[in-house]
Amino acid sequence: MAFMGGKEKRKVIISGMLGNGLEWYDYALYGHMAIVFSQLFFPAGDASKNLILTLLIFASGFISRPLGAVIFGRIGDKYGRKKALTASMMLMAVPTGCIGLLPSYETIGIAAPILLTLIRILQGLSLGGAYSGSISYVVEHAPPDQRSTVGSVIKLSLVIGFLFGSVVSTAVASVLSPEDFYSWGWRLPFFVGVGIGFVGFYIRNHGEESPVYEQAKKDGTLSKSPVKDAFCKYPMKMLQAFMAYIFVTIPFYTIAIYMIAYSKNHLGLAESDALLINSLAMASMLITVYPAARLADKIGRRYVLLFATVAMIVLAYPALTLMQHGLTLDEAGAITQASSFYYVLGGQVILAMILGWYLGPIPAALVEMFPTSIRYTGMSLAYNFCAILGGFTPSVAEWMIRGSSNNLSIVWLLVGAGIASFISLTLYKDRWREPLQA
Repeated sequence: MAFMGGKEKRKVIISGMLGNGLEWYDYALYGHMAIVFSQLFFPAGDASKNLILTLLIFASGFISRPLGAVIFGRIGDKYGRKKALTASMMLMAVPTGCIGLLPSYETIGIAAPILLTLIRILQGLSLGGAYSGSISYVVEHAPPDQRSTVGSVIKLSLVIGFLFGSVVSTAVASVLSPEDFYSWGWRLPFFVGVGIGFVGFYIRNHGEESPVYEQAKKDGTLSKSPVKDAFCKYPMKMLQAFMAYIFVTIPFYTIAIYMIAYSKNHLGLAESDALLINSLAMASMLITVYPAARLADKIGRRYVLLFATVAMIVLAYPALTLMQHGLTLDEAGAITQASSFYYVLGGQVILAMILGWYLGPIPAALVEMFPTSIRYTGMSLAYNFCAILGGFTPSVAEWMIRGSSNNLSIVWLLVGAGIASFISLTLYKDRWREPLQA
């Protein structure tokens, strides 16, 4: 089996990073525009209620993701990774442009949030088949001693895509006046995403098929019913992958999506400061992804991943407590003085760097759990059922704080995710030295 050389390696990595980065760029835009959407796509009234509704629409895209996993997983396991990934790219780019064209509630009334929900469902279908497929595609091209390092580029592209969305959103909000930004400026970042989508489509369409998949096809070991086989033949693998990925979905959507609204609504920061802190925290996440992946190629995946879960269990509460520094409330619970910018930044950076350490090795670990015959489908289904939890995390977090009047209550989301994945990893059989299963 021929693994990729230098030129082909760069092409595969760029293809995987650009396509995956676009899809997460789109998700980042929604997270950064959540406050804007809550004001433009709903009637004026209870700001907290409108924000929860906006976050629930964000979550609606996750409900459709398992269906995307079924559709694109079947294509990827039966007809090739490349065909599934190319199709999913366009399904993401077009709805992104449609968000930029949506009229507000003031213009079309209740149709505005309904249309936004439908668009999010289409985006969910796309990401349901694309993300895990990108992981399979890239890692299957890598030699055995580089699978974790090469696989980490997908997580790097996830963070870079999110970061790029953060930077574009922040830049547009900073350059324009608040009136212009809320009137038309918020639409511009979504149009940028369409252009990136067409570039990604071209690169993916001209890429090479996975050598591992091609060998399985040649040997006749591909599954004729990958969805059925994933559930019937590998149910424990599916459960283990689901639990291992909980530590990605819940902390990631807490940090990347919810922390913007949290910083503004509950810590009293200005919207521009909340966006800037989030961008810097996402950038800090990049620092730990690659070193963790490199280490996992030398000592195995299990202990590197376990370290991150323990770190989150121990440090989540101190990090959230740090963010409250300087915050003062009146007797009615209204903010009279905002938290300190640098303390909020420090707390978010701690959480982001812990998560980055986990993101590095997890792609290779998941690829090594499943055989090639159902890898695309099995990974996609396990991940996307788990991603539903992540999709509801921002709205659940807001509900927890609103119900308890305690800014620290969301610590249970982070600690709970760490415990669940810790249990899964203690039972994980590390296959880092073995060839990928057929």
